[in-house]
Amino acid sequence: MVKRFERLEHIRRLDPCKDASEIYRLASAYEFPWDFTRSLELALYRTYAVPSIGRLLAETAELTDRTQKRYDDTSLLLDAVVEHGFDSEQGRTAIRRINQMHRSYDISNDDMRYVLCTFVVMPKRWIDAYGWRKLSRHETVASAVHYRALGQHMGIKDIPETYEEFEHCLDTYEAAHFAWDEDARRVSDATLALMASWYPRPLHPLLRTATLALLDEPLLRAFRYTPPSAAMSAFVRRAVRLRGRAVRLMPPRRAPHHARQNWEIKGYPNGYRLEELGTRPVGGVHGCPVRHGERPVAD
Repeated sequence: MVKRFERLEHIRRLDPCKDASEIYRLASAYEFPWDFTRSLELALYRTYAVPSIGRLLAETAELTDRTQKRYDDTSLLLDAVVEHGFDSEQGRTAIRRINQMHRSYDISNDDMRYVLCTFVVMPKRWIDAYGWRKLSRHETVASAVHYRALGQHMGIKDIPETYEEFEHCLDTYEAAHFAWDEDARRVSDATLALMASWYPRPLHPLLRTATLALLDEPLLRAFRYTPPSAAMSAFVRRAVRLRGRAVRLMPPRRAPHHARQNWEIKGYPNGYRLEELGTRPVGGVHGCPVRHGERPVAD
């Protein structure tokens, strides 16, 4: 029987640099699977508020016309690396597939680096606010090392080295680039609609409001959403915090939970092959908006 903090004690005995991906897997699949799922959803969502990202995502139609598939494929490809490791056949296949899609569009290295920053920063901020415990320093360092390695496999340049550098890069980039864009708002609306669609229809308006209540003011302003009332925001945030406190009282997870097990993944009831996930742009019409100037390591 695993004690509540026994896994954290094990994590603290590992090296956060040499064992970064193992620590990240333990944190995301055992300690905080629900929190990592929610925080990574919001991490990707906030990137739409950068017009160069949101506008091109609207042009590809992947997040407006095929929102569920894009959600599924992104989750499954990224988590395959976490579950199986960079050097595994599955990990290499997932990175290769990501890179093949990314080469189809000419997006700046700065935008790609910013997206990588959201993967590092937003889970820590979410877990520190709503998790059953705060993220430890070992887990924080390991997350930065893991995503730095992922960025290197994807050919991203000038990647931050520490969590603090990732956080600074994210905050300064958002301050400089968050802005209104009509197409980005369409992508945002489609994503909010997708999240609501996982629940009974009568709950959709309430769920949309609840999601907006979890967004920060710069994000709401960039999309020109009317902020929920202060009472509503306080209620939603308190409810999520109470969930974390309840989890703290529960027995620790004994088996891992990966993205492929999430009930929100709807598109592959009969299974899937990693090499078949994602888009295959023809003539630059559909795909993922990221440029890579060098041949990725994974290839």
